Amino acid sequence: MQRYKTRQIQVGSVKIGGDAPISVQSMTFSKTRDVAGTLEQINRLYFAGCDIVRCAVFNKEDIEGLREIKKSSPLPIVADIHFNHLYALAVSEFVDAIRINPGNIGGKEKIRKVVNACKERNLPIRIGVNSGSLEEQFEQKYGRSVEAMVQSALYNIKLLEDFDFLDIAVSLKSSDTVNTMAAYRALRPMVDYPFHLGVTEAGTVFHATIKSAIALGGLLMEGIGDTMRVSITGELEEEIRVAKAILQDSGVQRSGLNIISCPTCGRLQSDLVSAIKIVEEKTAHITAPLNISVMGCIVNAIGEAKGADVAIAFGKGNGLIMRHGEVVARLPESELVDRFLQEIDDELKARNE
Repeated sequence: MQRYKTRQIQVGSVKIGGDAPISVQSMTFSKTRDVAGTLEQINRLYFAGCDIVRCAVFNKEDIEGLREIKKSSPLPIVADIHFNHLYALAVSEFVDAIRINPGNIGGKEKIRKVVNACKERNLPIRIGVNSGSLEEQFEQKYGRSVEAMVQSALYNIKLLEDFDFLDIAVSLKSSDTVNTMAAYRALRPMVDYPFHLGVTEAGTVFHATIKSAIALGGLLMEGIGDTMRVSITGELEEEIRVAKAILQDSGVQRSGLNIISCPTCGRLQSDLVSAIKIVEEKTAHITAPLNISVMGCIVNAIGEAKGADVAIAFGKGNGLIMRHGEVVARLPESELVDRFLQEIDDELKARNE
């Protein structure tokens, strides 16, 4: 799989596009004027592994709140602004990027002022096209279709290009996975700007995980995408966890554990479910790429263990611990998980020596 070659922009310390790693974003849901509450959410995202955070700016109180938040934020901040170009001008003095739809900012003169402010401070602009808030002219002509999204994106891109502004990222989000994928695929050959991937209004953890895995994972496997957000109703850390898993399981970017475990079936001769739960809890902090295997019977256990960095191959009342395909211990079932976790620690230490 080869990524589409795109321009590179920079949001604070994070590079997007070109050969930069695919970054993970999220958005706070607190009122931005609530400085303490918003910073608490940003810190949670930071420790979960988020790269960039977006905050909504609805009024002047949000502007002043964001000014204070930026002073303490561990993450680059994107200001999310609609309709009022004056808010964009105000926050451009201290944020790392701005997300707008140029078409709803209110005319070319206002767009020019925003562009000039961003140019002066080397701030990128993300054009955020959303199927639920398309400009009237495109919805009337094309309906709420993929073509309407693509034409809106091209229109908004040209508004910025007319002022010689190229520090742009683009997103084309729909709540429909098929339309989301089709829109990104259609626009990708037309422009070389980096793409921010996402399925909007994706729902709760269960539904959002499935929709995002299909759409974002599918696009990433086609080489499309430079930064991404998994949109989940009310679940900050889960957004990051799912995004990292999509990056890893699509084969695009290794990060953290890849846990291989068999489905429960009648061949099990061990308490595999309890073992996996303990392993997940005890290894949740690991960010280094590592393949581990926890298998519950002899049918596939040895084969999977040979391809893992560290593995358990359960048998009846006992089992094997293996590293890189070699048996390092044969133990009673009650001792396997503790030894397995120790071998994971040893493997990580060996890599850092």
